[in-house]
Amino acid sequence: MIDKLLNEATSGQARSTRIAVALAIAAALAGVALLAISGWFLTGAALAGAAGPIAARGFNYLLPSAGIRTMAIVRTLCRYGERLYGHKAALFALAELRPALFRRLAGAAPALAFPRSGGEVAAALGSDVDSLENSVVRQVTIPAAVAAALAGLIAASLAGWGAALAFAAVLAGMLGVARLAAPRLLAGPRRDHAAALGLLKRDYALYSASPEEIAIYGLTTRVELALAGHVREIDRTRLAIVRGEGWIVGGQVVLASLGVAVVLALASGGAAIAAFAALGAAAAADGWAMLARIAIDRQTVDEAKARLGQIADLPSRPGFVRIDPASPLCLTVAGREHSIAARQRVLLAGGSGSGKSRLLETLVGLRSDAPQMVAIGLQPVADLGIDALRDLFAYVPQDAHLIAGTVADNLKLARPGLSPQAMWAALRIACLEDVVAALPNQLDQWLGDDGARLSGGQRKRLSLARALLAGRSWLVLDEPSEGLDLETESEMADRLAHWLDETGTGLVLVSHRPGLHRLADITIDI
Repeated sequence: MIDKLLNEATSGQARSTRIAVALAIAAALAGVALLAISGWFLTGAALAGAAGPIAARGFNYLLPSAGIRTMAIVRTLCRYGERLYGHKAALFALAELRPALFRRLAGAAPALAFPRSGGEVAAALGSDVDSLENSVVRQVTIPAAVAAALAGLIAASLAGWGAALAFAAVLAGMLGVARLAAPRLLAGPRRDHAAALGLLKRDYALYSASPEEIAIYGLTTRVELALAGHVREIDRTRLAIVRGEGWIVGGQVVLASLGVAVVLALASGGAAIAAFAALGAAAAADGWAMLARIAIDRQTVDEAKARLGQIADLPSRPGFVRIDPASPLCLTVAGREHSIAARQRVLLAGGSGSGKSRLLETLVGLRSDAPQMVAIGLQPVADLGIDALRDLFAYVPQDAHLIAGTVADNLKLARPGLSPQAMWAALRIACLEDVVAALPNQLDQWLGDDGARLSGGQRKRLSLARALLAGRSWLVLDEPSEGLDLETESEMADRLAHWLDETGTGLVLVSHRPGLHRLADITIDI
């Protein structure tokens, strides 16, 4: 699936890729021609000069020097254009791949998508996708390297077929050595580097989510030491990677030099032809060595594809099923069936750890492991999927999460087209109207990451206001008054009761605080 997504992303850049390939081939051919002609020209000019004034006057200096200048200009312009169009194709393709992968992640069943940490997802959509740039650039590099090799072989053949065959053997040796050496020298360090980098991103994401606790309990030094271990491992593996790459690149230089020496040794037809063949072979070997870079990066690309494939291969959620809002909720607890009609209000009671929150998350489609049987009408919620359940339930979790944005940004997540008047009305019911009104920019006040400017109770009430604005058939609340004083809790209960009566919304409530129990018509012990 990841190859399919990558192909779809690169197909939109086909024109830029074709232009880049053409320019890369032209640059490779111009590079070989530049060195070959330069070698022939300098050697021929030297021989003509050594032969005396008459021979020197008969030597044509103008055409070869014009050819050299032309090839230099063509090579420079084509190389610039190839970089421009090649990187444009790669960057735009990867820009399309990231949202495609995110759509796969967002479209998967929550039970499969949510276990991934923020650091893991950031690493996948960041460095792993960046690693695939080599797959896109390879479409340009390989044709250019082949063109350079063919041009070098043609140049070598002018000095004799023996020189050309020997140079072909050297080119094959360069490619073979790179492909054999790369896995042996780089596999372990690359794997360890990726693991260390993933652990660093994961732990950093976890620690950065709790800066207050780290500061209050004096854990800064311990956190630094914990992260330093990952950093040291990253440095160690990176050094091993650089050393391995150095050995491979050095081997390519040695083999390329050997190829040039062999061409010179086997060349026939005069010194000028030998120089033409040798320098043409040198330029060709330099272009051919680009394939070693592909061999060096192959494992990184393959491992990145394997990790991204875990996201790309996530199964999609069940197809959308329309549910009648009047359908009752059916719970089977300890062998006893409970049918909760639309507009009813139920309190789920039980001690801490009895699974009430897990039952709520199963009800709204966020998980599927509640031991109780949960159904809408005759359909188990596990078969319906979150897309169908989303239209029924507005959920306020025990740990309310907010986006990094303004008050209005967080409220607008409920549904599009909300007016400021509707937002203020919801804030009033959630007993947060005065708090927002006192903020410098009120609804446009920036709250920071996860509502950092608000207290825990205020974040919970903002989440409640958002749920009220969603306009769903059922309101599902998990400890909505936690962190509130008794007076505010009582006021919020009164306003919620009036809103429930007015809208006819059903209620599924979990709360250990008795101040909200009066909202419920029935109680079910979990």
